[in-house]
Amino acid sequence: MPVIVVATITPLPEHRDEVRDALQGAVGPVHGEDGCELYALHENDDRFVMIERWASAAALQTHSTESAGLQKLNADLKGKLQGPPDVVILNPVPAGEPAKGAL
Repeated sequence: MPVIVVATITPLPEHRDEVRDALQGAVGPVHGEDGCELYALHENDDRFVMIERWASAAALQTHSTESAGLQKLNADLKGKLQGPPDVVILNPVPAGEPAKGAL
């Protein structure tokens, strides 16, 4: 069963552009990781939100503990955020039309 992750990253205002660049730079390497089905960056005025879908909990665990891209991203973000990212891990509850009712 896939696992969905919603990670909210709130940059310090003076580091917004650097944080965006670091997040964008992480996307390509993470897309190449086994089990990555979606790793998509979104933003509004004060935060970035990464929506992720992993093929399994094991794939997410490997990403969380062994990903060179994630390790580089964490180093690049050090001192540039208002606090730690808010990471929520979710299990899908499909409903309605299959193509519209689940990520």
